[in-house]
Amino acid sequence: MSDKPVKIPGPDHPITVRKNPDRVVVKVNGQVLADSRSALSLQESSYPAVQYIPRADVDFNLLERTEYTTYCPYKGEASYYSVLPLDKTGINAVWTYEQPYDAVADIRDHVAFYTELVDLEIIAD
Repeated sequence: MSDKPVKIPGPDHPITVRKNPDRVVVKVNGQVLADSRSALSLQESSYPAVQYIPRADVDFNLLERTEYTTYCPYKGEASYYSVLPLDKTGINAVWTYEQPYDAVADIRDHVAFYTELVDLEIIAD
């Protein structure tokens, strides 16, 4: 049995997941990593919204899975990818919740990017 706490979003820590109606494009050094019209916008508490992009809209040829993981008591265990070619700006720049908790189950099969490490653009349709 896991000793990691599991928390349920609520009034003190709300989490919403909604389809982003706009196009989301992610680039590094001009190279497109992801281009999606099906991104999900996850708003957690007072944090900035995070764009979760379907894996089908991501070029995994430009990513390499790492051993790094983190844990969120509201979402579960996150796995990470680095952007290729490897340099310090792209290491662990991408994360995914492969088995997210029920409250955020919609983000399964999606990835998110650290916006300070990539260029993420939201283009209004």
